[in-house]
Order: sequence, then structure tokens, then C-alpha cells
Amino acid sequence: MMRRLSLGARLALLFAACTAAVSLTAGLLFSRASEAHFIELDQQLLDSRLSVLRQALVGVHDRPSLAARLPLLRGELSHQADLALRIRGSDGAQWFASRPGLPDAPDIPGLSTLRSEGMDFRSLCVVLEGGSRLTLFLDITHHQHFLQRMQRLIWLTMGLSALATALLGAWAVRRGLRPLRRMGEVAAGVSARSLTTRLPQAQMPPELAQLAGTMNAMLERLDDAFQRLSAFSADIAHELRTPLSNLLTHTQVTLTRPRSLEEYREALHGNLEELQWMAQLVNDMLYLAKADHGLLMPNREPLALDQEADALIEYYAPLAEDAQISLSREGLAELTGDRNMLRRALSNLLDNALRFTPAQGEIRVEIAQGDGRVRLVVANRGAPIDAALLPRLFDRFYRADPARREGSSEHAGLGLAITRSIVQAHGGVISAESAQGWTRFLIDLPEHNAAL
Repeated sequence: MMRRLSLGARLALLFAACTAAVSLTAGLLFSRASEAHFIELDQQLLDSRLSVLRQALVGVHDRPSLAARLPLLRGELSHQADLALRIRGSDGAQWFASRPGLPDAPDIPGLSTLRSEGMDFRSLCVVLEGGSRLTLFLDITHHQHFLQRMQRLIWLTMGLSALATALLGAWAVRRGLRPLRRMGEVAAGVSARSLTTRLPQAQMPPELAQLAGTMNAMLERLDDAFQRLSAFSADIAHELRTPLSNLLTHTQVTLTRPRSLEEYREALHGNLEELQWMAQLVNDMLYLAKADHGLLMPNREPLALDQEADALIEYYAPLAEDAQISLSREGLAELTGDRNMLRRALSNLLDNALRFTPAQGEIRVEIAQGDGRVRLVVANRGAPIDAALLPRLFDRFYRADPARREGSSEHAGLGLAITRSIVQAHGGVISAESAQGWTRFLIDLPEHNAAL
């Protein structure tokens, strides 16, 4: 298989081809201009000599009358050695030729270029009185030799220029592509342990600075994703370690001695609670995995969002009453979406609000609609959250309180992550803000999502 040319070789050949084309074009133009200039000079010379010779031939109608004028003609021609003259009668018979070996060209009025016996001539033919024709010849052999030398020089210059340009182009391209090689070295050295490596964007030319910035941004995303994945793996191990330890300990203690049927039943009930929590955790993780791969396919049905919110508020009302927290809803909206998924998202927000709202607190659900969008806000009173932590609330297993409660497995920190996945599957966005004693989760959804 033929090896493909490198980018440097291609650019060097392109430079050489461009230089050769430019040199050839310039040489051809110069050659044509020189030739045209010589033709113009020859025309002027022949015209000036022809006017004198025509005056000398006034009244010549035949060969005998020409004989008397020959001394005058030879005298005029002696002033310029590269000029020659031929006169023919109206019948084509030659009356006079100043030198032998002149080209036997047809006597056509006008300027012509002829070649004879290795010599080049410029000829000018005119018709005299009585139909005779006078042809004046100018030896231009030295002109043609000059043009031939110039053409050879053009070809030589073109070849040398192409070669020099190819070599210089290869050197320049190699230096110019050094940042690309540096980028390749960085990309080749990227691994799980070296994701912090960045390209020196400020030291690169403007054409590559944008690409370097893009690669740095990609490495930044990879580093962030790897850190999240590492933290996620550690969180999974941490979340599963406690219930597994409880199950092992509880089971080992139960099996240390014979027990009554009632004691075994109580032990199994305790194990069942831990297993149910673990099953829910696994189901939530599978749900998030489907969301990450774009496999969540919401159903498309018309919904009254205010009615769905009222149903959930009624469900959580006993819990809110026990915690001395008031629940309320304001606003109306209709949209197209998946009822179960949207209920789950709103349920997660209400459950989260109930856990972090102090006694005598308040939770509000606000719904608004306009400009083809629906906004759902779940707001609760409580301790403010640092603005730097707000974006991380939707990360998996993230808790704003860094102190973990080893003995509690009720909440694994996946509710808000699932809520974000549901909102995104509906083509919406979710964000959080905390100020002046209120924490708000804001969801913006399209009224009608064609992607559903």
C-alpha cells in the first residue's frame, strides 16, 4: 500500500508548485512583452527606412527604369548592414535583391516574421506604383537568440526556485507544525493519572490557540468527569458498605445460638429493610444510567401541572402536619409530558424540602406559564446554602452536610440527580438558588416537547 504523504511534505510540494507556476507565468509574460517590444521597434525601423526607399522608387514602372535607381538604393541600404531589399514586378518576377538567400515568402502586404538558412528576418511588404512590390527585410537573429536564452533562463530559474522553495517550505512547515507535534505529545501522554496536563495556549500562534483552548477544555471536562466518577465509585462503596455490614453483623449475631421463631422473624424483617433500601439504590442507579445514555423516553400526554402538584401536596400533608410545616400551591399550567416521571421529580423536591425545613416553616409550590414555557418553583424556608455548593446539589450522592450518618440509609443523595435527569429528558432545565432564608428549586419546561 502506498504511503500517504505527510502534511509537511504536502505543504512543501504545494509551495514548490506555486513558486514554479508564478515563475513560469512571470517568465512567459516577460518573454511575450519582450517579443512585442522587439516587434514594435522593428516596425518603427522598417517604417522609417521604407518611407525613404519609396521616395527613391517614385516613377519606377519596369526593370530598366529600376536600373537607374539602384545606386541610390544601395547607398540607402549601406547605412544599416542588417537591412535587405527585394523588388518584384507585378507579374511576380524578381527585379532586384540586395543580397542572396532572402526568404522566398509570398509578397503579402504587412509585417511578417520569416526564417531561412538558420537566420530570422522581419519583413515589411508594400505595393508600389504599377503593381510592383517592395519587401524590406530586417535580420533579427540576435533578437531570437536573446529570447531563446531568456526562455532557458526562465526554465532554469523556475526549477531552482521550486527546489529552493520546497526545501525552505519543508523547513518552515516543520517549524510551523511544532505546536501540533506538541499537542500530539500531550494527547499521547494523557492518562487517568495525567489529566491535569494542559497545552501552553499563550505560546501558540492564533490559528492553533483556539484548537489548544478546545483541547484544554476537553481535558478539563475529562478531568472533571474522572474526578466525579472516582467520587461516585467511592460513594457507591460507602453507601453499600453500611447496609452490607449491618446485614452481615445482624445475620452473624442471629446465628450465634438457636433462637425462637419470633426472633428469627424479627431478624429477617430487619434484613428485609436493608435489602429493600439496597434494591432501591440499585434501581435508582440503573435509572440514572439510562438517563446518561439517553434511554429515558417520556410518554406524551396532556397534563394539568397544578392538579399533579395538589395530589402530591395532599400525599405529603400528614408528614408536613407532624413536622409543623405548611404546604401551599399557587398558579396554573398545562403541558405535555410523562405523568409518572414528573410526579417523581416533584415528589423528590417536596421530600427534600420537608427534610430541610425547620418546624413552623413553610413550603411553597409556585407554577407559572407563558411564552411557550412552564415554570415550576419549589421553595422552602431554612438555613441558606453556600452559592458555591448550589450547582453540586444535583450530583449523585452529594450531601450539603459533609457529615455522613452511617446508621441511616434512608436517603442516598440521588433524588435531585434523578430529578435533573427527568427534567432534561423533557427538554427542560433545573437550577437552585438560596437567599434571604429561602431555598428555591426552579424548573423550566416547554409546554409541548416535539422530542417526546
